[in-house]
Amino acid sequence: MSIVEFKMPKMGESISEATIITWLKNVGDFVEAEETLLEVATDKVDSDVPSPVSGTIIEIRFHKDAVVEVGTVLALIDAEGVQEATRKIRAEGERSGAKQEIVESGRVEPSSKPTLQNIVHKTNPDAFISPLIISIAQKENLSIEELQSIPGSGTDGRLQKSDVFQYLKNRKYPLKSIPSINNQQPATSVYPKPKINFVEGKDHIVEMDRMRKMIADHMVYSKQTSPHVTSYIEVDVTNLVNWRNENKDKFQSKYNEKLTFTPVFVQAVAKAIVDFPMINVSVDEKNIIVHKDINIGMATALPSGNLIVPVVKNANEKDLVALAKDVNTLAEASRNNKLKPEEIQGSTFTISNVGTFGSLMGTPIINQPEVAILALGIIKKRPEVITTSKGDEIAIRSMMFLSLSFDHRVVDGFLGGSFLRKVGDYLEQFDTTTTL
Repeated sequence: MSIVEFKMPKMGESISEATIITWLKNVGDFVEAEETLLEVATDKVDSDVPSPVSGTIIEIRFHKDAVVEVGTVLALIDAEGVQEATRKIRAEGERSGAKQEIVESGRVEPSSKPTLQNIVHKTNPDAFISPLIISIAQKENLSIEELQSIPGSGTDGRLQKSDVFQYLKNRKYPLKSIPSINNQQPATSVYPKPKINFVEGKDHIVEMDRMRKMIADHMVYSKQTSPHVTSYIEVDVTNLVNWRNENKDKFQSKYNEKLTFTPVFVQAVAKAIVDFPMINVSVDEKNIIVHKDINIGMATALPSGNLIVPVVKNANEKDLVALAKDVNTLAEASRNNKLKPEEIQGSTFTISNVGTFGSLMGTPIINQPEVAILALGIIKKRPEVITTSKGDEIAIRSMMFLSLSFDHRVVDGFLGGSFLRKVGDYLEQFDTTTTL
């Protein structure tokens, strides 16, 4: 009997763990090589994980909703033809850079997984804190300051749940003994939770799915972390609308890509960030991390009603054609649940086109750890007073509202307002002589 250890594969550059959604096979079932064995989730992206070999599953070590680190053994498979299995596993290991261990004749080789003692911790103040870590911190009464002080053993210093549990195990004093900034404990609210009236036979309960729980945690965390301020401007995009209407068919024919307004919005935001780089930052306690890369996240609604934010990387370095290709590819992948983990990570600024749903304007919640988010309202035609060479006249113009929510810890009214006005200027002054 040839036993193969089936491990959690590496799902992306900065992915150190994944959540099991469901097993498609049970103990005793036969699985073909390359057949999907289970579905896992990293952040908000679901992925199929195939079996590296053909064989019978003899043990499953982790079940639904378990959060498992990359490289951890998930199951044991009694493989058919160990030589062929070994070849496939080694080939997969060479592609992913992960070492696969094969156990022959029931003998399990010792794991080479590093211990906490021989891991060199490197802290990254800008490392993403996952909703799972936030949930653990809330249950254990860990403040965000104490949580950020824990060295992360994941890729690029990312904090993992094992780091938090190790810290809790070795903590020499309870959290309540740690003085707060004002040397006082915050008062515990005595306000009772409002009662929810439930009418049996009429009302029904819908349990949040995994993604909705993550969104809920992320939104609450953002509101608790950043003091939100929202500024608004109105822009005249008549020239932009006319140019797009005149060129969309030509663009589609020449580049085989749809020409929507989104790449133009991304381009305008990227240009404005170059002008105001302090809007492209993250906050780490008393430090401001200024990001060199300009990666624009696009808040995108999924068919399920949930929200995801695919990212246009290095948007300031791309022309309109390249941006259109990126936007269309990411939007299509979002609709078909085909986004890769790395495609929803690394954003430094986010836009949300609330006009898609007919909204005039919005007050978006900041996508942590960013410090600002831009909402774009619906483009509507209406009569406006404009100044011409003949004086003031009333004309039909295409108008839209832009609203910028920003973190008032580091973005004041001058910076927020100036940046927002600059985005509006780029849209109003769009070069309609642009040739395609």
